[in-house]
Amino acid sequence: MADKPSRALILYGDGLARFIHPSHAHLHSLASTANCGFLSLPNAPPSESEDDRTVREFAVLVDAFETLNKNGQFSSEVKSQKSSLIPTMSERFMGMKAAILSNNSGLQSFGEKLGFNVLNLNGLFGNSNTPPVSSIDNLASKLLSLLGFQEGKIKESNQFDLVILHVGSGENLSANSGNDVEFLNALLGAIMSIAKPGTEIGSRLLLSLVMSYGSVSKADEPGLSILSTKYEKNPNLSALFPNQSYTMRGESQRNDVSVQEILLYRLTGCCMR
Repeated sequence: MADKPSRALILYGDGLARFIHPSHAHLHSLASTANCGFLSLPNAPPSESEDDRTVREFAVLVDAFETLNKNGQFSSEVKSQKSSLIPTMSERFMGMKAAILSNNSGLQSFGEKLGFNVLNLNGLFGNSNTPPVSSIDNLASKLLSLLGFQEGKIKESNQFDLVILHVGSGENLSANSGNDVEFLNALLGAIMSIAKPGTEIGSRLLLSLVMSYGSVSKADEPGLSILSTKYEKNPNLSALFPNQSYTMRGESQRNDVSVQEILLYRLTGCCMR
């Protein structure tokens, strides 16, 4: 199937990375077989709201932050920017049809400006804001059907080429953040069960899981810092330690990288193409 394009599904756990537990077997299973890495985030502006943080981090994820972050005024720029001035996903990626499912109104508005088809997450759950455990398999099937995968087969025509499912901490499914991670873990397991290695769907699905740490408080900083203490203990040894790639842009060192581990933790895996 290498001669045919893949269709991508991204599960985005916004602010849920800190709640991952060894019991979340499907998350760890994907990590063990996938390509994993970090995506660095710029420093958060002072007094940034939670909604602004969500939009800013999503902009980094879809590589739209640099275009919109002029003179350090990302938040106000996004709110005042006319949609016609922002390249859409279709314009940037050769006619790609992209959709985002989220209950976050700010992210929905921003997604529209980027050319995403915006779908309400709760719309997939029927009359309930929280899907019962028995419907996780149905939800997985609905997500895959948006990409043209149905009943184990690949339809020639598909509604979307890329679908992003955004789940915020305590925002979409439950007031308990742990339940949100349980939901993502179960959903990931259901999707991986359908798109098993060697199946038609498995040969064409690019599945990614993105987890972020969300807002970081002063109390979080010691445990989430990614700075090495080796420099502090012996500054003379600092020249022996090369700068990490995420701190560089070309030959120049970036000065806007957050030193807290609020980086997007990416577990990117293709279901055995």
